[in-house]
Amino acid sequence: MAATADLARSMNFSSSGRRSWASASTREAFSAAPGGGDHAFAASGWHDDEEELKWAAIERLPTYDRLKKGILKQVLDNGRVVHQEIDITNLGSQDKKQLMGSILKVVEEDNEKFLNRVRARTHRVGIDIPKIQGLLRFFKFIPSKKRVVKILRDVSGIVRPSRMTLLLGPPGSGKTTLLRALAGVLDSDLRVGAGEVTYCGHRMSEFIPQRTCAYISQHDVHHGEMTVRETFDFAGRCLGVGTRYDLLEELSRHEKNEGIKPDPEIDAFMKATAVSGQDSSLATDYVLKILGLDICANIMVGDEIRRGISGGEKKRATTGEMLVGPAKVFFMDEISTGLDSLTTFQIVKYMKQLVHIMDVTMIISLLQPAPETFELFDDIILLSEGQIVYQGPCEDILAFFESVGFKCPERKGVADFLQEVTSKKDQEQYWFKRNEPYRYISVSEFCQLFSRYETGERLYHDLAFLMTKPKCIRLLW
Repeated sequence: MAATADLARSMNFSSSGRRSWASASTREAFSAAPGGGDHAFAASGWHDDEEELKWAAIERLPTYDRLKKGILKQVLDNGRVVHQEIDITNLGSQDKKQLMGSILKVVEEDNEKFLNRVRARTHRVGIDIPKIQGLLRFFKFIPSKKRVVKILRDVSGIVRPSRMTLLLGPPGSGKTTLLRALAGVLDSDLRVGAGEVTYCGHRMSEFIPQRTCAYISQHDVHHGEMTVRETFDFAGRCLGVGTRYDLLEELSRHEKNEGIKPDPEIDAFMKATAVSGQDSSLATDYVLKILGLDICANIMVGDEIRRGISGGEKKRATTGEMLVGPAKVFFMDEISTGLDSLTTFQIVKYMKQLVHIMDVTMIISLLQPAPETFELFDDIILLSEGQIVYQGPCEDILAFFESVGFKCPERKGVADFLQEVTSKKDQEQYWFKRNEPYRYISVSEFCQLFSRYETGERLYHDLAFLMTKPKCIRLLW
């Protein structure tokens, strides 16, 4: 009987100890760790248990408080790994630097992996990131207070999500007007002669397009006395976090119900970028790093009076201040001006990763992209004299022009060929049907030929079908 009583007391003490351990705060529970280099296996198990129990403590918090807490892994000077509970709303500069250094050690190699980790988290609980598709149908623009000059003529097309679209055309072809029309930021001296722009079946009058999409101008307009970091932080506060918090709240609820533990680094990043009203956001650190502006983050942008960053860095800052926001649609106008071909290639590559992995909708206008940059795009819109000559997959465009009678020489860049083949001055040199006499083919005739080409027929068939579909249920605005 005495032995039985001792055993019962022992079991009761053990159970009580476990309950006391589990209910203690994470800071109290892990204020000390088992020491000794002879306990490598035990230490490894301890670190795993430490992280699990700290995460369990966070999971017990109410949703509002849970979305403010995260776990950050830290390697001390002696090689010991500790898991630190952090307050997402009060991350210090060292915490942000440590988290970004862990996520993006080498930007060129790690950015795609990072975006895949973010996307994998939503896939695991069956949450689809909303996609946005834009339609432009029979659009015409004319100046409102001047003589009638059509800038865009009967422009129709589809801007598809998850596909990188290049907008190509010679100067004065209407590229900027088209991008501003799609973004809903047209100049007041222009008026729409006919047609409409829709997002997932919704007209622009039904929502606020500036909350959904971002137009990145070819002109660099900044406050010269602000640093690059301050510029991004200011833009981030003006643009807000959009639906990031709502997505994170739903994601956290699904994970808790299904007993799924998220990747601590991805969890901390998503929580930090979903907090509104911060003086400095982690989104700023991320964009600075992928655009290569982290080395000049604390330097003034500069202007005609103040000395600041270079012209190429200023161009990247113009792009970055829109990327820190929550937009799902981007219209980028001549973002490569002042940049060398390698920098342009790297930026477009990062944009492609964002588009493909996060289902973003994006059009980038470039004047003379290098061949390696051109190959990064999925679709192309060729604009000339205010008309769309071709819209569709990049791999089909040369076949279209060959069907008409024009061929790109082997040593000629495809982008250069496309901008010259519609020009009356340069067109003849690309005529390759020697058994037929050359004749000038106008832009309007090219458009008619494209409408009868298989890619054009497919485009207009899809356009007609989408115009009859009911409005998308999920649209960000």
